[in-house]
Amino acid sequence: MNGGGYEYGDDVGRRIAHWRKVRGLTQSGLAREAHVSRSLIAQVEAGHKPATSSLVAAVAAALGVEPALLSGPPYRREDGRGDAAHRAIPAIRRALAYADLAPEVDTPPRSLDALDEELATVQRLQGAAQYVRLGARLPAIIEELTVHAVQTDLPRAWLLLNRADAVAASLARRLGYHDLAQVAIERAAFAAQRADDPLLPRLVVLSRALLLLSAKAADLALAMAVRAAAEVDRDEPGGLTVYGALQLRAAVAAARAGRAREAWEHHGEAEEVARRLGNGPDPYGLQVLPGNVAIHGCAIAVELGDYDCALRMDERIVLSPRLWPERRAHHEIDMARACLGVGRHKEALHRILKAEKIAPQMTRYHPTSRETVMELERKYRTLPESLRALERRMGL
Repeated sequence: MNGGGYEYGDDVGRRIAHWRKVRGLTQSGLAREAHVSRSLIAQVEAGHKPATSSLVAAVAAALGVEPALLSGPPYRREDGRGDAAHRAIPAIRRALAYADLAPEVDTPPRSLDALDEELATVQRLQGAAQYVRLGARLPAIIEELTVHAVQTDLPRAWLLLNRADAVAASLARRLGYHDLAQVAIERAAFAAQRADDPLLPRLVVLSRALLLLSAKAADLALAMAVRAAAEVDRDEPGGLTVYGALQLRAAVAAARAGRAREAWEHHGEAEEVARRLGNGPDPYGLQVLPGNVAIHGCAIAVELGDYDCALRMDERIVLSPRLWPERRAHHEIDMARACLGVGRHKEALHRILKAEKIAPQMTRYHPTSRETVMELERKYRTLPESLRALERRMGL
């Protein structure tokens, strides 16, 4: 729970209230249609009682929507349009299913050099939150690298496969397929053990911790990140970067767990790492840059419910051109949440629209941006057309 008095994330009750109003129903009217009591609907919408699977199914049928629209991610459009980002998921599932078996491919796999270049392109698409283009290319990369890794057992093939699996985990998590993200993380861990890079297992921890945060297991994510950071050899090439990234992950996890002192301590460690790294190379694409550390500071303040602090910090931020669009958009979403928390509704809408302009696919699927838009809807007596249009693009 944040300092503003409402919780962001997988809040089924708030989504039920939203769709009830969209359908023009009162709580009593929805209760009649769903064959449940009005008091149950009221308690679920207020967050005083959890929504069971049977209730979600009954309410979804009464509202004429898919249950997934009420239960949370993966978010799909009610009319099936705008779902292009989801189309690659079945192919990614198949590609990841092979594990230590070589899939049968129609043509010989591309060379490791060619796949390395293709993977670099995919990672740039990841940083730009171009989910549709990323998803279209990723399954073939995973399958072809699996063939190389299983048939040759070359450390380089396993290293590249680890990177591809990590991208798959990120995409699956972003789109709300947490089960698939878990599979991809396990595949990345399997490949990491066979690659000639002692830092790769620590990078897998970054993905594990992020998935735990999505599952609201902040304390476990924090413990995992702290332990992994302690195990990093900072004298290894790239070790300092990995250490800094783990400190950032620990900082956000601590903030989400309500442990403010620890959050700022980990953030301070990351700041020192960013100062030492300067504008040096970023071998793992972890973005341990001063600007990224600064926007993590804003995120920490938001998680702790200190919205005024977050907005003051935001005023002083100067972002490097090296910072990925995905990170820039995430910051705008955090700042929209902060603006909403202090009652600056017009600015909150502006920041969400700015996030969508930077990274439209990410913003439309991000749980916090969707919850912020739904909260904004309740703040306006008459909805601005820009908010209505955004809701349509999000499928709300």
